[in-house]
Amino acid sequence: MNFVAMDFETAGPERHSAVSLALVVVRNNQVVDEFYSLIKPETPFHWRNIQIHGIHEKDVADAPKFPEVWQTIQQFYTPDKLVIAHNAPFDNGVLKSTLEYYGIPAPHYLSLDTARTSRKLFPEFPNHKLNTVAAQLGINLEHHHNALDDSLAAANILIYEDEHFGPDQLKKLVKVI
Repeated sequence: MNFVAMDFETAGPERHSAVSLALVVVRNNQVVDEFYSLIKPETPFHWRNIQIHGIHEKDVADAPKFPEVWQTIQQFYTPDKLVIAHNAPFDNGVLKSTLEYYGIPAPHYLSLDTARTSRKLFPEFPNHKLNTVAAQLGINLEHHHNALDDSLAAANILIYEDEHFGPDQLKKLVKVI
């Protein structure tokens, strides 16, 4: 499969408060590239989010704002590209809200949620959180809630699913954004 795995972390409850983003590019079921950036949001930080991902306001003081990051990554969001995430509605929502916040037109792309695919393909798992699915499949997830580690784990979950169940099982779950 060819796809891009994405993961956002946010500064607070506002969907447009992206504070970090990672993309993992997969070609023929092989990870071929990675992108990670801290992002300086224009929203306050909430203690609960800091507790989850460990990113503080001082960590992003010199980071680019989202429009600058978008210039680098927008090439991955086209109608013919598959962008996946674990709990994709959250990550797609962060992208959409952040683009809206900055007045940037939203792209159209294909989306697949590995939380959804894992619920369908592995109903016996105790839950379908990223760290649980990764552990059940023997996929390394060293720093849960680090955007790069999370997107790499999601990529490896989809690779595992493709190799064990085939693309036809997965294509049925692809959505157009």
